[in-house]
Amino acid sequence: MLKYGLLFFICSFLISCSGEDKGIKDSMSGFQLKESKFSQLEDWKKDDLFLFDKAINSVCSVIEKNNDDKLKSEKFEVSLKEYKKHCKTIKGLKDRDDLKEYIEDNFKPYLVMNDGEFEGKFTSYYEAEIRASFKKSKKYKYPIYGKPYDLVEVNLRDFDENLPNQRLLGRVKDGKLIKYYTRKEIDEGLLDAPVILWGDNLVDIYLMQIQGAAVANLPSGKKIRVGYQDNNGHKFRGIGSILLEKGLIEPKDASMDKIREWLEDNDNVAKKNMLLNDRFIFHKIVDAEGPIGAMGIPLYEGRSMAVDKEFIPLGVMLWVETNSPEGKLNKLVMAEDVGSAIKGAVRGDYFWGHGQEALKYAGRMNASGKYYMLLPKNAKVKIYD
Repeated sequence: MLKYGLLFFICSFLISCSGEDKGIKDSMSGFQLKESKFSQLEDWKKDDLFLFDKAINSVCSVIEKNNDDKLKSEKFEVSLKEYKKHCKTIKGLKDRDDLKEYIEDNFKPYLVMNDGEFEGKFTSYYEAEIRASFKKSKKYKYPIYGKPYDLVEVNLRDFDENLPNQRLLGRVKDGKLIKYYTRKEIDEGLLDAPVILWGDNLVDIYLMQIQGAAVANLPSGKKIRVGYQDNNGHKFRGIGSILLEKGLIEPKDASMDKIREWLEDNDNVAKKNMLLNDRFIFHKIVDAEGPIGAMGIPLYEGRSMAVDKEFIPLGVMLWVETNSPEGKLNKLVMAEDVGSAIKGAVRGDYFWGHGQEALKYAGRMNASGKYYMLLPKNAKVKIYD
């Protein structure tokens, strides 16, 4: 059972009991935020905020409708009053230089740390591309499923507020909630769910499930967007890890683009190994200018990031300092998505964009780095252990 105890408030913003280390919990354990300055953010002046203005405006549209008084994770919360006030101004700014100046004047960066460590792992994801049809045919024969009719969701905290905030997915059998079908069982036909599309390539559909969304190219030439709807509740097991453990690929070939090539070239063996990942994703057709993230709004290329919402509240700004396959990657992003493999206080999955070009970068990104959380100067903040 999770137990939370209020540890401390902040002198003016975040707790500081030790002069030069203002903002860090003096125990140096657990989740911490260290007060910083914009001058400490590497390349802050160089980031022109291209597309970030769209990303933050989109997030602000959600925050303004939020009836809660806090933006929070399991470890941290910040009052929404100041956020909503700033959103009104930000949405009226037409120039990206004005936006950056406003952020500098009204927000403060805090280095995110856990147990005294500020470095973590940064990977990347992209929006896949598939070929699909609304009609089944000899070419389009692989089903893309919507949410099953018998999928049941339960949250323990709905029964007792002292229980963990844990979402369980399953199905009811003989009056009991049991685990939902695994990927292998679904492949064997044990599923009662609508088919929203039929795809022509099993590997592409599998990769769409890993990424969570895709653009589907229809026979007519029209493109539609397929978004994440739900999952079967089983743990995710990465295909790269499976192939490496079995010695089917070399570590140098463990990037997503190389893995895709291997899966395409090895048909039946590929399918047997793909079935070892019990997790299965159910999709829906969405009308949006980008893939839909966990906040229910489109993700923007190079400006959206998946985080562990146990630590980082969705909707906050993050200044990221890490490396991409192209070199340094220092820029402002919005925390607005989650992922089953994204776990930890300093852990990010950077949204690279759409299609095969994005795959070239997303599939090879695996670097250490850090990030700063940008919070309104006058907002009330609490940190929990």
